[in-house]
Amino acid sequence: MKNVAAYIRVSTEGQIGDDKFGLDVQREQIIEYCEKNNMKIIRWFSDEGESGAKFRPGFDEIVYGDVTNPPFEAVVAAKSDRVARDINVYYYYKGALLRKNIDLISISEDFGQFGVFSKMLEAFTLTCAEMERENINKRTSAGRAVKSARGGYSGGRAPYGYHAENGMLVITPSEAEVVRTIFRMKDEEGKTYRDVSEYLNKLGLTNKSGSMFSISTIQTIYENKKTYQGWYRYGKNAEWVKGVHIPILTAGE
Repeated sequence: MKNVAAYIRVSTEGQIGDDKFGLDVQREQIIEYCEKNNMKIIRWFSDEGESGAKFRPGFDEIVYGDVTNPPFEAVVAAKSDRVARDINVYYYYKGALLRKNIDLISISEDFGQFGVFSKMLEAFTLTCAEMERENINKRTSAGRAVKSARGGYSGGRAPYGYHAENGMLVITPSEAEVVRTIFRMKDEEGKTYRDVSEYLNKLGLTNKSGSMFSISTIQTIYENKKTYQGWYRYGKNAEWVKGVHIPILTAGE
C-alpha cells in the first residue's frame, strides 16, 4: 500500500460562487480514488479561499515543510488546477516534489494512464487551466470597469467616511463628521495638515485602522475631495464620473 498526502483547495473566486468544485467534493473523490488504488492517506493538507495564482500556504507546507519520502510517496489532488492554474507554478511544484522523490497525482485527469502521451496531455490541461484563470480575471476586471464607469463602487478599501455595504459606498456618520471637520479647518480656517492631525488626535479620534491621525492620512483625505463631493473613479488613472453614493460634502464645500 502506498502512503500519500491528500491536498484540497477552494480559490478566492470559489468563495464568491465561481468555483463549484468544493472541498467536500474533492475530499470524497480523493478518498474513493485512494481506496481503489491501494493508497493510504496519512495526512491532509488544504487551502481554503486561497488563489491558485498567488497563495497556497497549505501546498507550500508540503513542498517546503517536513513532508518527505518515506513515508509520503505521493501527493494526491482531485484536479490539477487545485494545485495551480498557472502552468509554470504547477510544473515548479511538480519538479520540487520529484526532487523529494514524491509523485504528484491528479485523479481527475489521471495522466499516468496515457503512457508516452501523459506529459503532453498534462501540459495541455494545465495550459487550459491557466487560460481559464486569465479569463476569470478579465471578466472580473471588465465587470469592475463597467460598474465604475457608471459611478458604482468597484472594490478596494472604502475611503474614510464610507464603508462598503452590499456593493455600495455607505456613509459612516462618525467618520463623515471628521471629514467635514478636516475640510472646514483646511478651507475655511487655513489650517495646516499638522494642525488638523493634532486637533483630531487631541479629541481622541482615530483613523480606520484605529490609530492616531497622521499628516499623510489627513492629506490623503483632503486630496480625495471629489469623492466626498459625490464623484467616483476606480484607480488613479481612471476618469472621474458622477458617483451613485451620497456625498459627504455639499456642492459649495
